[in-house]
Amino acid sequence: MRKKIVAGNWKMNCDITQTYELLDQLKEKELSDDVEVIVAPPFTNLQSANQALLDTDILVAAQNMHQVANGAFTGEISAGMLQSVGVSTVILGHSERRAMFWETNELLASKVNTALENDMTVIFCFGEELEDRKSDNHFNVVKEQLEEGLYHIEAASWSHIVLAYEPVWAIGTGETASPEQAQEMHSFIRRTIADKYSSDIAQEVSILYGGSVKPGNAKEIFGKPDVDGGLIGGASLKADDFAAIVNAFE
Repeated sequence: MRKKIVAGNWKMNCDITQTYELLDQLKEKELSDDVEVIVAPPFTNLQSANQALLDTDILVAAQNMHQVANGAFTGEISAGMLQSVGVSTVILGHSERRAMFWETNELLASKVNTALENDMTVIFCFGEELEDRKSDNHFNVVKEQLEEGLYHIEAASWSHIVLAYEPVWAIGTGETASPEQAQEMHSFIRRTIADKYSSDIAQEVSILYGGSVKPGNAKEIFGKPDVDGGLIGGASLKADDFAAIVNAFE
């Protein structure tokens, strides 16, 4: 059975004091035992977050990772560095990394390889822009991102992959993706994986939705058959909201 997952991407938010405060608040919440809960603080707070959550089932993920093990890459973080502070899950390909830092499908394929070689779990993000949706090119864009970023990996490696579909046009734009649109794309994603690999792999991989999930819409979105959880942005910075989203599964 596919995992239900809710992952909170804190982005460039929360200093160390705020991190402890938010995690303390989250630890006080009753969270569903049926949902894998993940938080992704900034690099500076990963070790502290991991230590603070040792007595819980909440996992800590990194927001990014370099594809090379070490060297003259000022400001970058390697897989080994993440693992040395107890982090074995990494978000790759987030829409902001693609748009603001020019991360290409080819680069992300290299990062995926490095993560898998280090036995890390990858939350792989992808999704179309508004112009792609309006031009009815959204399925092609998503398929290309999957093909160029992931479809080179071996079938066995899919046990270390979580997918996160991000309709970029529905994040901070005022536009809203309906639960039906989320289900349509998630179903398409699952079919493309089945076509490339197998229906078994397609049915086992968790596909998260990352389009402005909030307590008010989480239950309806998570109720769709091919939506296995969410990659949460702003709402993950409020313990009450994040807990409500985690507990939104039927």
